[in-house]
Order: sequence, then structure tokens, then C-alpha cells
Amino acid sequence: MTPEILDLLFPNKLPTIKEIEKRYPARQLPPGAVVSRLAPSPTGYLHIGNFYQGFMAERLAHQNQGVFFLRVEDTDQARKVEGAVEVVLRALGHYGIMPDEGAQIDGTECGKYGPYTQSLRKEIYQSYAKEWVKKGLAYPCFCSSEDIDLMRKVQEKQGLRPGYYGRYAKCRDLSDEQILENLKAKKPFIIRMRSTGDYNNRIVVEDLLKGKLSMPDNELDIVIIKKDGLPTYHFAHIVDDHLMGTTNVVRGEEWLSSVPLHLQMFKMMGWQPPKYAHHALLQKMDDSGKRRKISKRLDPEANIEYFAQNGYPQDAVLEYLLNLMNANFEDWRKQNPTVPVMDFPLNFQKISNTAGALFDFVKLHSICRDVVARMTADEVFSETLNWAKQFKPDFAKKLEKNSDMVKSVLNIERGIGPKSRKDLSKWADVENELSYYFEAPTIDAAVWAPLIESDVKKIASDYAAVYNNDDDKDTWFNKIKQVASDNGFAANMKDYKANPDNYKGSVADVAKALRILMTGRAQSPDLYQIMKILGQKEVSDRLSVVG
Repeated sequence: MTPEILDLLFPNKLPTIKEIEKRYPARQLPPGAVVSRLAPSPTGYLHIGNFYQGFMAERLAHQNQGVFFLRVEDTDQARKVEGAVEVVLRALGHYGIMPDEGAQIDGTECGKYGPYTQSLRKEIYQSYAKEWVKKGLAYPCFCSSEDIDLMRKVQEKQGLRPGYYGRYAKCRDLSDEQILENLKAKKPFIIRMRSTGDYNNRIVVEDLLKGKLSMPDNELDIVIIKKDGLPTYHFAHIVDDHLMGTTNVVRGEEWLSSVPLHLQMFKMMGWQPPKYAHHALLQKMDDSGKRRKISKRLDPEANIEYFAQNGYPQDAVLEYLLNLMNANFEDWRKQNPTVPVMDFPLNFQKISNTAGALFDFVKLHSICRDVVARMTADEVFSETLNWAKQFKPDFAKKLEKNSDMVKSVLNIERGIGPKSRKDLSKWADVENELSYYFEAPTIDAAVWAPLIESDVKKIASDYAAVYNNDDDKDTWFNKIKQVASDNGFAANMKDYKANPDNYKGSVADVAKALRILMTGRAQSPDLYQIMKILGQKEVSDRLSVVG
């Protein structure tokens, strides 16, 4: 390629390859250290699949004395959404997954290997593209979109693989004279890689998660520089991963078919490629019982911020994702019930890739309840208040105004081992749990079954006459047993089970009636503690509702 052609293809003064390489020296890290990254496109919210990938990459780097960085891949300017980078950083920060280098939430960057935003690295990509053209590894393509469409139709008609390759690569063998003529005529162009591969050859790919794979070699002359001068993803990430010292790339299995291309490009550059780890995509069951990918269009949980907005505890979300990654996480947690979640040693050899991990809200809520059960009342109050300040400010004011009472409620049956209460799975649940403390419940007559309303009235009246908020728990329960006995109910479950026909029911039915009068619910935490918190007057008022 002549100097005149190179000047027309790349008219701006560009740094030399030597100058660029000097700006990005090799990282000085301990042996075996891993450098990995999350590289989202700023096209909207952070998808849970991208978060899952980033979390896996962060664990891989930080468990191996390495570096985890954030790179913004914004070369597709048409799809760029303003503020999307801040959304990504806010989501990562919420879960404590902080990049060591890269874009910051205030618009700045930290780290010595930037810029970490690809649109700011245009000159770097063009310098390498120019070097490729100079060496005959790339060439200008003047084909129009109409030319490409026509080529594909011909290929389809002949039953051939679609793509720009071989004899269908019309501009691959243009002479310098033809190229110069097109450039002087101001004909639009892109830069294509001159593939060195043959699709009929197989290459062996070693994937950290998929294992050893045999795949067809790449022979497509893919675009590396678009008409706007910006690179495609394929070219940009190769250059960046080399310059930024990336040793391991974690990404979804939808990129697996691109590995032969990427390995070919690294080889053409003369660079050592990173190790690739392609994880299976997160899936869920649809209404018909079939597996499908989590969808941006159909599933609100596709947006990682959904979990913050609905008050899912951060540690619980991380525990759930680690549970999806490694099946041994549950056993580890049982053996280490109080150890921070980030101390779990993620094992890449134990990540299943036979099928996509199945996202299951039932399992997530179970883990959430376990996580909340391990927390103190003060911790639950603090987390709930922080959540409410952001998403339910009126509820936050109510919490602050009644903080002592709320903490007392949250402390009921808390911190007593395996039997610790597990009725809360997320901070949004707390408002519902507190509702009957702030306002007497509305009670539907149907909730009394199998009790009849006349019995409930008599139970309430009799108990109101003897209730004392200062009673200890034994005295409190003995009074309930006495009311049960006075109204034809067995005071002991043993008696009721022995002769059920002799009684209207048991003391448990009487306690249920009192529970419903206090809370409007057939189930609740410890009734004695609830009544103590409500106080003498409020208990008396609620007992009189059916009197």
C-alpha cells in the first residue's frame, strides 16, 4: 500500500505504534495474578446477565491478587444512552463490586491504562489499523450496503455460508490504482481485516469454562474500522485487552463463536491472547414450563436495579448469584454461617455449563430470609431506613419517628439460632410487617374459621378482663389457657388430642383468635411480644372490636 493511499485513508496525524506501546507498559503483578474486566456498552440499564458476568470477573481477579477494571465500549454511538455509565457504576457500587481502574461515577477515570472509554481511544485504533493496512493485513472496502445485500442474496440462492470472504470479498484484491481512484473520487470506505483463515480447517480452543473445543477457523474479512472512523467491537477489544494487560476475559456464551476470529486477530497482531471463559446464559422458566433467556422486554428482573428498588438485601443477591455459579456454595455457607459472602472461594472448575443457570425467585427469597435472619434488629432497621429514604420517603419518615418501637418489633424472635424468625425476605416486606402496629387491622369474618363469631366475642371479652401488659410470659399464657377452659376449649393440646369431641377446640384456637384480633393474620411472630409492644390500651381497644 503506497504512502499516498495511507495518507488518504488516515489523513490525521497519528501516534506511532512504538509511542502507543510505551504509554502502556506491561503490568507489574505477582505471578499468577489475573487482570479481568467488565466492558458494558452504555445502551441503557445494566442487565443482570452482564452483572453476573462482571461479578464473576471481579471474583476471578480479586481472588488471584489481580486487577478488575471497567471499560466502556461505546463505539456504537447510535445506541449510546446518556447517563448509562453512571447507571452501571451505581449498580456495581450498590453491591460493593468496585473496579480498581476505569470510569468513575463523577465522569473521571482512575488507572494508568486509560482512557477506559473506547470513543476516546479513536487515534489508538486508527494507528493499529493503519499499521495493518501498511502490512497488507487489512484493506479499504468500498462496497455499498446494496452491494452487500446483493452478495448475501447470491450466497443464499447458492446455499452458501453468508459473509464477506473468498471470492465474495470484492475489494480484497483491488490494485493500488483502483483504491487510489476510489479515494480521489471521495467514495465512502471502511477498513476490513484480510483474514488468514480457512473455514474448512478446525482449530482447538481451550475455554476456562467450556473446556477444549474444536471449532472452524475464521475466514471472514470482518470490518475493523467503520465509516465514522471508530472501530468495531472485534478490533477495539483486541487492541484494548492487549494494551490494558487483560489476562482473562469472562463473557457470555453468545460470544463463543467469535473466539476463532479473536484468536486469529491476536495472532496477526503478534500478541498473547487472554484466556477466555464463556459462561452459560441466565435463564428462567416461562409460563409454559420451558426454559428461556431472561429478557429485557419481558422480565423486570433483567434490570439489576430491580433488586435494589424492591429492597433485596445486597448480600443475599450476591449469595444467590454465587449459588448459581458454584453448587457447593450452600455447603460452604452452612459451615461458615457468619463469614462475609465475599470470602467464598469461587471455583471456576465447579461452574456448570451444560445449561444456563436457572434464575429462581423461590430460591432467591429463601436465601434472602436466611440473610435477614442473621442480622441484628439494628442492622435490619438501618438497611430498611436506607432503602425507604430512596424509594419510599413517607415510610422512611414513619420509621424515623417510631424508631424504638420498630426496632423492638424487628427484635422479636431474632438471634435465637435455627428458629430465628424468617418472615422477612426484603426491605419492602418490613412496611407490611409493621402495618398492624401503626393501625388496627380490618378483620374479615371468614378468617375466624373454624371458630364462630360468638365464641370469638366471648374469648375477646373474657381475655380483656384479665389482660395485663406487665404480665410475664408464663402468666400471660396461663390466662389464655384459663379463658380457653372457661369457653369449652381444651387448655392443653394433649387433652384435646386425646378427646377432641369433648371440646370446641384447643387453646391454640383461642390463641389464634387473639392473634387475628391483634394483627389481622393467622400467623405472626411471638404474640406475647406483639401485645407487649402494642401496650395495654391498644390491646384492650382491639379486643373490643368484636365485643
